[in-house]
Amino acid sequence: MMNIIEEAIIYATVMHQGKTRKFGGIPYILHPMEVAQILSTMTDDMEIIAAGILHDIVEDTDGTLAEIENRFGKRVAYLVSSESENEYPDEDKSATWKRRKEESLLVLKNSTDIGVKMLWLADKLANMRSLAGIYSEKGEAMWQELHQSDPAMQCWYYQTIAETVELSLNKTGAFKELIKHINFIWPGTFDSDKARYRKYREVSVDGCKLLGRGAKGEVYRYDDELVIKVYNQNNTYRDVEREIASARRAFVLGIPTAISFGIVSVGDRYGSMYELMDSETVSQCIARAPGQVGAYAEIMAELARTIHGITAGENDSFPDVNERLLSYVNGGIAYEDETLAEKCRALINALPATDNLVHGDFHTGNVFLQNGEPLLIDMDRLSRGQPIAEISDLYYFYVMLGEDDPSVVEKFMGFSYQTSLQFFDSFLKKYLNTDDENKIKEVTEKASFIGNIRLINKLHKHGTPADNERIIIERCMKNIAGLSEKFDTLTF
Repeated sequence: MMNIIEEAIIYATVMHQGKTRKFGGIPYILHPMEVAQILSTMTDDMEIIAAGILHDIVEDTDGTLAEIENRFGKRVAYLVSSESENEYPDEDKSATWKRRKEESLLVLKNSTDIGVKMLWLADKLANMRSLAGIYSEKGEAMWQELHQSDPAMQCWYYQTIAETVELSLNKTGAFKELIKHINFIWPGTFDSDKARYRKYREVSVDGCKLLGRGAKGEVYRYDDELVIKVYNQNNTYRDVEREIASARRAFVLGIPTAISFGIVSVGDRYGSMYELMDSETVSQCIARAPGQVGAYAEIMAELARTIHGITAGENDSFPDVNERLLSYVNGGIAYEDETLAEKCRALINALPATDNLVHGDFHTGNVFLQNGEPLLIDMDRLSRGQPIAEISDLYYFYVMLGEDDPSVVEKFMGFSYQTSLQFFDSFLKKYLNTDDENKIKEVTEKASFIGNIRLINKLHKHGTPADNERIIIERCMKNIAGLSEKFDTLTF
């Protein structure tokens, strides 16, 4: 009786019969066989190796995932699907190249199955072996024979894959060989040390106290002196390096921030370590003493004013916060009503340019109190722009996220939704240094305008919104339409 690998070889040979590779005209079956051989250096899991043999069936033959599942099982079909790009049959392949790659990369980044990462690594290594050999002979002329002729875009694609699989597979020979070939075609893309053996310090957060949770990960108290931020799986080593570098620049500019002293691995995720002795997040402090929410709101307001009073220098490459706000419009409301989306873009684009800093993820879970002094973490969204962007983030976190389900805010912040509303109200009064109800209402409405745009973007982020999400979107659209008629500027 044949095993799954032998059966996969026979099936793939029949399905790829008569097909040849783009370069060299060799029988196509040699490529999936090479992928399987590379996989066999990383694992003895027969389903993963079988998926390597079958990985191009759906894209390059008339075979289907349903047939693969029927013959080889659900997991093999799932692994193959992770490498099968969406097709746009009515459009030119060159025109859809970047869209297809971005969509498939999301599958890789969001998968928790090590087999997916292994399969991607093996397939791309086989491709890079071929490309490196042809590049040695043809040089830059090679790119004209591909659907994507821009070498910078090809570099982006392979670099992103390598960064995504690095933590899980950086000790494998396949990963190191991939880095070697990438650096051969695009010199300097990776530190040459990545092509040699490297062992990250491995730590565990089992039993550690969770201090806070945000969009990029969680923060734990590791011991009496150390705090560790554990990033979500779709964050690469380069993402963590970028945030640490941003924190260092922020510190030099005068923002009170904790500086990481090392990147570690926490299971299959990256972590960064901070020395924060005898410290708690402001969220923890409020949860312990909700009656003091006003005092903590004042601390946060003073910190916000400090940040917004700092200007970036000529050599500081912080992005314009408007880019983020516009991405919310383009990722959500633009799918609903382009005319209203254009109104939103106009209001955002009309915000005066400024070099003043905004944090971009400013909330009580990202601020530690150490000896009474606030220290910020999570610096990856640090940018330049108007403070209304920051106020709208706070409105989104403390007001909007709990409107339909208060438990969302309670889980995120660690204290009740009622306390959350009190915090925002107190923060805004302290930040604006006024009790003028008209002024407070004006800023709140402008923050709400951007917050509603952001929430629609969130509900569109993972595909077609569900029926219950459509109810929320319709409410947000009505709010945006009404508010867009009330003011001609988002400044205050």
